[in-house]
Amino acid sequence: MRGEGAWPLDDRGAAYGDGLFETMLLRDGRPLLWDEHLARLARGCHALGIPMPPGRELAAPLAKAGTGLEVLKLMLTRGSGGRGYRPPVSPQARLRWQLAVFAPAETRWQQGVRVRFCRLRLGIQPALAGLKHLNRLENVMARAEWDDEAVAEGLLCDSDGRLVEATAMNLFWQREGRLETPRLDRCGVAGTLREALKERLPIAEVDAGPQALDQAEAVWLGNSVQGVWPVVRLDDDVGIERQRWSLTPIHRDLQAEAHRLLGYPVPDPI
Repeated sequence: MRGEGAWPLDDRGAAYGDGLFETMLLRDGRPLLWDEHLARLARGCHALGIPMPPGRELAAPLAKAGTGLEVLKLMLTRGSGGRGYRPPVSPQARLRWQLAVFAPAETRWQQGVRVRFCRLRLGIQPALAGLKHLNRLENVMARAEWDDEAVAEGLLCDSDGRLVEATAMNLFWQREGRLETPRLDRCGVAGTLREALKERLPIAEVDAGPQALDQAEAVWLGNSVQGVWPVVRLDDDVGIERQRWSLTPIHRDLQAEAHRLLGYPVPDPI
Protein backbone atom coordinates (compact mmCIF):
# COMPACT_ATOMS: atom_id res chain seq x y z
CA MET A 1 0.00 0.00 0.00
CA ARG A 2 1.28 3.44 -0.91
CA GLY A 3 0.08 6.82 0.30
CA GLU A 4 0.98 10.37 1.05
CA GLY A 5 0.68 12.45 4.18
CA ALA A 6 0.09 11.68 7.84
CA TRP A 7 -2.87 12.99 9.84
CA PRO A 8 -2.04 15.61 12.48
CA LEU A 9 -3.72 14.96 15.82
CA ASP A 10 -5.92 18.03 15.46
CA ASP A 11 -7.31 17.11 12.04
CA ARG A 12 -11.10 17.44 12.10
CA GLY A 13 -11.57 14.40 9.91
CA ALA A 14 -9.78 12.20 12.44
CA ALA A 15 -11.45 13.90 15.43
CA TYR A 16 -15.04 14.19 14.18
CA GLY A 17 -15.35 12.44 10.83
CA ASP A 18 -15.54 15.97 9.39
CA GLY A 19 -14.73 15.13 5.81
CA LEU A 20 -15.39 13.01 2.74
CA PHE A 21 -13.75 10.18 0.86
CA GLU A 22 -13.85 8.50 -2.53
CA THR A 23 -12.70 4.96 -3.29
CA MET A 24 -12.20 4.24 -6.96
CA LEU A 25 -10.89 1.54 -9.26
CA LEU A 26 -7.80 2.22 -11.37
CA ARG A 27 -6.90 0.17 -14.40
CA ASP A 28 -3.29 0.74 -15.51
CA GLY A 29 -3.40 4.12 -13.80
CA ARG A 30 -6.70 5.19 -15.40
CA PRO A 31 -9.56 5.88 -12.96
CA LEU A 32 -12.92 4.34 -13.78
CA LEU A 33 -16.05 6.50 -13.27
CA TRP A 34 -13.77 9.47 -12.53
CA ASP A 35 -16.43 12.05 -13.45
CA GLU A 36 -18.99 10.41 -11.17
CA HIS A 37 -16.53 10.33 -8.26
CA LEU A 38 -15.63 13.99 -8.70
CA ALA A 39 -19.31 14.95 -8.96
CA ARG A 40 -20.14 13.17 -5.70
CA LEU A 41 -17.14 14.73 -3.97
CA ALA A 42 -18.26 18.17 -5.17
CA ARG A 43 -21.78 17.57 -3.81
CA GLY A 44 -20.29 16.59 -0.48
CA CYS A 45 -18.03 19.64 -0.37
CA HIS A 46 -21.00 21.89 -1.09
CA ALA A 47 -23.13 20.24 1.60
CA LEU A 48 -20.41 20.38 4.28
CA GLY A 49 -18.91 23.73 3.30
CA ILE A 50 -15.46 22.29 2.57
CA PRO A 51 -13.44 23.86 -0.28
CA MET A 52 -13.21 21.54 -3.29
CA PRO A 53 -9.55 21.02 -4.24
CA PRO A 54 -8.48 21.86 -7.80
CA GLY A 55 -8.69 19.02 -10.26
CA ARG A 56 -4.90 18.84 -10.63
CA GLU A 57 -4.54 18.13 -6.90
CA LEU A 58 -7.17 15.41 -6.97
CA ALA A 59 -5.54 13.80 -10.01
CA ALA A 60 -1.97 14.03 -8.67
CA PRO A 61 -1.99 10.52 -7.08
CA LEU A 62 -2.65 9.01 -10.51
CA ALA A 63 0.98 9.75 -11.40
CA LYS A 64 2.00 7.30 -8.66
CA ALA A 65 -0.20 4.47 -9.94
CA GLY A 66 1.25 1.30 -11.38
CA THR A 67 -0.03 -1.24 -13.88
CA GLY A 68 -2.94 -3.60 -13.45
CA LEU A 69 -5.79 -3.07 -11.01
CA GLU A 70 -5.44 -0.76 -8.03
CA VAL A 71 -7.77 1.07 -5.67
CA LEU A 72 -7.25 4.75 -4.99
CA LYS A 73 -8.76 6.22 -1.83
CA LEU A 74 -8.98 10.01 -1.66
CA MET A 75 -9.69 11.49 1.78
CA LEU A 76 -10.62 15.15 2.12
CA THR A 77 -11.13 16.79 5.51
CA ARG A 78 -11.96 20.29 6.70
CA GLY A 79 -8.39 20.42 7.99
CA SER A 80 -7.50 21.71 11.45
CA GLY A 81 -8.84 24.58 13.48
CA GLY A 82 -12.07 25.72 15.01
CA ARG A 83 -13.02 25.15 18.61
CA GLY A 84 -14.64 21.85 19.50
CA TYR A 85 -17.42 21.10 17.06
CA ARG A 86 -17.42 24.69 15.83
CA PRO A 87 -15.68 24.66 12.44
CA PRO A 88 -13.13 27.27 11.37
CA VAL A 89 -14.52 30.28 9.54
CA SER A 90 -12.11 29.80 6.63
CA PRO A 91 -11.30 26.08 6.48
CA GLN A 92 -8.07 24.89 4.89
CA ALA A 93 -9.04 21.54 3.42
CA ARG A 94 -6.56 18.68 3.79
CA LEU A 95 -6.28 16.03 1.07
CA ARG A 96 -4.67 12.63 1.67
CA TRP A 97 -4.60 9.47 -0.45
CA GLN A 98 -3.76 5.76 -0.50
CA LEU A 99 -3.10 3.36 -3.36
CA ALA A 100 -3.40 -0.42 -3.02
CA VAL A 101 -3.16 -3.33 -5.43
CA PHE A 102 -6.59 -4.92 -5.93
CA ALA A 103 -8.06 -8.23 -7.08
CA PRO A 104 -11.85 -8.53 -7.39
CA ALA A 105 -13.83 -11.49 -6.04
CA GLU A 106 -14.48 -13.09 -9.43
CA THR A 107 -16.20 -16.21 -8.06
CA ARG A 108 -18.89 -13.93 -6.61
CA TRP A 109 -19.56 -12.54 -10.07
CA GLN A 110 -20.08 -16.02 -11.46
CA GLN A 111 -21.70 -17.94 -8.60
CA GLY A 112 -23.52 -15.20 -6.73
CA VAL A 113 -23.45 -14.45 -3.01
CA ARG A 114 -25.25 -15.10 0.24
CA VAL A 115 -26.29 -12.02 2.22
CA ARG A 116 -28.17 -11.32 5.44
CA PHE A 117 -30.17 -8.54 7.03
CA CYS A 118 -28.48 -6.54 9.78
CA ARG A 119 -30.12 -5.70 13.10
CA LEU A 120 -28.70 -2.19 13.06
CA ARG A 121 -30.94 0.49 11.55
CA LEU A 122 -29.53 3.53 9.78
CA GLY A 123 -30.41 6.91 11.24
CA ILE A 124 -32.38 9.24 9.00
CA GLN A 125 -30.51 12.45 8.18
CA PRO A 126 -31.47 14.03 4.83
CA ALA A 127 -28.69 16.64 5.08
CA LEU A 128 -26.10 13.85 4.72
CA ALA A 129 -28.08 11.49 2.48
CA GLY A 130 -26.13 10.25 -0.52
CA LEU A 131 -22.77 11.60 0.68
CA LYS A 132 -19.70 9.46 1.31
CA HIS A 133 -18.65 11.21 4.50
CA LEU A 134 -15.97 9.97 6.87
CA ASN A 135 -18.27 9.10 9.77
CA ARG A 136 -19.11 5.47 8.98
CA LEU A 137 -19.66 4.05 12.48
CA GLU A 138 -23.08 2.68 11.53
CA ASN A 139 -21.48 0.61 8.76
CA VAL A 140 -18.73 -0.59 11.10
CA MET A 141 -21.28 -1.69 13.72
CA ALA A 142 -23.42 -3.43 11.10
CA ARG A 143 -20.45 -5.27 9.63
CA ALA A 144 -19.49 -6.51 13.10
CA GLU A 145 -22.78 -8.43 13.35
CA TRP A 146 -21.42 -11.50 11.52
CA ASP A 147 -18.10 -13.27 10.99
CA ASP A 148 -19.28 -16.12 8.75
CA GLU A 149 -17.10 -16.07 5.61
CA ALA A 150 -19.99 -17.60 3.67
CA VAL A 151 -21.96 -14.35 4.11
CA ALA A 152 -20.70 -11.72 1.69
CA GLU A 153 -22.69 -8.68 2.81
CA GLY A 154 -25.33 -7.32 5.18
CA LEU A 155 -28.44 -5.40 4.12
CA LEU A 156 -29.47 -2.27 5.99
CA CYS A 157 -32.84 -0.63 6.56
CA ASP A 158 -33.39 2.82 8.02
CA SER A 159 -35.09 3.46 11.36
CA ASP A 160 -38.48 3.49 9.63
CA GLY A 161 -37.88 0.04 8.12
CA ARG A 162 -37.13 1.10 4.53
CA LEU A 163 -34.46 -0.70 2.51
CA VAL A 164 -31.37 1.46 2.00
CA GLU A 165 -28.19 -0.41 0.99
CA ALA A 166 -25.65 -3.02 2.04
CA THR A 167 -22.80 -2.16 4.39
CA ALA A 168 -20.45 -1.32 1.48
CA MET A 169 -22.54 -1.71 -1.68
CA ASN A 170 -25.73 -0.48 -3.27
CA LEU A 171 -28.77 -2.69 -3.64
CA PHE A 172 -30.79 -3.42 -6.80
CA TRP A 173 -33.61 -5.82 -7.61
CA GLN A 174 -36.06 -6.67 -10.38
CA ARG A 175 -39.72 -6.93 -9.40
CA GLU A 176 -42.50 -7.62 -11.90
CA GLY A 177 -40.01 -6.97 -14.67
CA ARG A 178 -38.96 -3.54 -13.37
CA LEU A 179 -35.48 -2.66 -12.11
CA GLU A 180 -35.57 -0.90 -8.73
CA THR A 181 -33.16 0.52 -6.17
CA PRO A 182 -33.84 2.18 -2.80
CA ARG A 183 -34.42 5.92 -2.76
CA LEU A 184 -31.51 7.58 -0.93
CA ASP A 185 -32.97 10.93 0.12
CA ARG A 186 -33.00 10.10 3.86
CA CYS A 187 -29.71 8.26 4.37
CA GLY A 188 -27.27 5.96 2.60
CA VAL A 189 -24.47 6.43 0.07
CA ALA A 190 -25.29 7.18 -3.56
CA GLY A 191 -22.68 4.98 -5.21
CA THR A 192 -20.97 6.08 -8.39
CA LEU A 193 -21.73 2.80 -10.17
CA ARG A 194 -25.37 3.22 -9.11
CA GLU A 195 -25.41 6.71 -10.64
CA ALA A 196 -23.83 5.51 -13.88
CA LEU A 197 -26.26 2.60 -14.19
CA LYS A 198 -29.25 4.89 -13.57
CA GLU A 199 -28.15 6.98 -16.56
CA ARG A 200 -28.05 3.92 -18.81
CA LEU A 201 -30.87 1.68 -17.58
CA PRO A 202 -34.50 2.32 -16.52
CA ILE A 203 -33.87 1.86 -12.79
CA ALA A 204 -36.63 3.27 -10.59
CA GLU A 205 -35.82 4.72 -7.16
CA VAL A 206 -38.44 3.47 -4.71
CA ASP A 207 -39.40 3.49 -1.04
CA ALA A 208 -39.72 -0.17 -0.11
CA GLY A 209 -39.46 -2.47 2.86
CA PRO A 210 -37.79 -5.90 3.01
CA GLN A 211 -40.89 -7.53 1.52
CA ALA A 212 -39.87 -6.10 -1.85
CA LEU A 213 -37.02 -8.62 -1.95
CA ASP A 214 -39.45 -11.46 -1.22
CA GLN A 215 -41.28 -10.42 -4.41
CA ALA A 216 -38.14 -9.98 -6.53
CA GLU A 217 -37.17 -12.11 -9.52
CA ALA A 218 -33.51 -11.13 -9.11
CA VAL A 219 -31.39 -9.19 -6.59
CA TRP A 220 -27.92 -7.67 -6.95
CA LEU A 221 -25.32 -5.78 -4.96
CA GLY A 222 -22.83 -3.49 -6.65
CA ASN A 223 -20.19 -0.83 -6.23
CA SER A 224 -17.53 0.85 -8.35
CA VAL A 225 -14.71 -1.37 -7.09
CA GLN A 226 -16.15 -4.89 -6.83
CA GLY A 227 -18.58 -4.70 -9.75
CA VAL A 228 -21.94 -6.48 -9.42
CA TRP A 229 -22.69 -9.60 -7.39
CA PRO A 230 -25.94 -11.52 -7.96
CA VAL A 231 -27.64 -12.53 -4.70
CA VAL A 232 -28.59 -16.20 -4.50
CA ARG A 233 -29.53 -16.45 -0.81
CA LEU A 234 -30.91 -13.97 1.71
CA ASP A 235 -30.92 -14.67 5.45
CA ASP A 236 -32.70 -12.82 8.23
CA ASP A 237 -30.80 -10.96 10.95
CA VAL A 238 -30.11 -14.13 12.94
CA GLY A 239 -28.83 -16.12 9.96
CA ILE A 240 -31.94 -18.14 9.08
CA GLU A 241 -32.64 -18.49 5.39
CA ARG A 242 -35.40 -16.16 4.22
CA GLN A 243 -35.23 -16.34 0.40
CA ARG A 244 -33.26 -18.08 -2.32
CA TRP A 245 -32.82 -17.37 -6.04
CA SER A 246 -31.48 -19.47 -8.90
CA LEU A 247 -29.22 -17.62 -11.31
CA THR A 248 -30.95 -16.80 -14.62
CA PRO A 249 -30.06 -14.73 -17.70
CA ILE A 250 -31.80 -11.80 -15.96
CA HIS A 251 -28.89 -11.62 -13.51
CA ARG A 252 -26.34 -11.22 -16.29
CA ASP A 253 -28.04 -8.23 -17.97
CA LEU A 254 -27.45 -5.71 -15.16
CA GLN A 255 -24.09 -7.27 -14.44
CA ALA A 256 -22.98 -6.92 -18.05
CA GLU A 257 -23.83 -3.21 -18.17
CA ALA A 258 -21.97 -2.56 -14.92
CA HIS A 259 -18.91 -4.56 -15.90
CA ARG A 260 -18.60 -2.77 -19.23
CA LEU A 261 -18.35 0.48 -17.26
CA LEU A 262 -15.57 -0.95 -15.07
CA GLY A 263 -13.71 -2.92 -17.72
CA TYR A 264 -14.47 -6.22 -16.00
CA PRO A 265 -15.35 -9.38 -17.94
CA VAL A 266 -18.97 -10.35 -18.19
CA PRO A 267 -19.53 -13.69 -16.45
CA ASP A 268 -20.46 -16.70 -18.53
CA PRO A 269 -24.15 -16.95 -19.52
CA ILE A 270 -26.37 -19.04 -17.28
